[in-house]
Amino acid sequence: MKREATEKLRLDRRLIDRRGWISKAELEKDLEALPDVSHKIAPPEEQEPSKAAPALESVSETAGEQGAAPEAVPPRVE
Repeated sequence: MKREATEKLRLDRRLIDRRGWISKAELEKDLEALPDVSHKIAPPEEQEPSKAAPALESVSETAGEQGAAPEAVPPRVE
């Protein structure tokens, strides 16, 4: 059980720099053995737009309707 858990953490970025955890040669060999999954990356135009951008626009529009300057309205924290 302990060996299985250690193997799962072998390439953990937080542990790689620990002294004695994994040698550079082992690290390079293990990283090259990982599968190429670059086909899973979505192009930027297919990604969802940020939720923060519309919220800021709606706050600015509301402030403009009320006659206050958009800079005077503090941003909403969600």
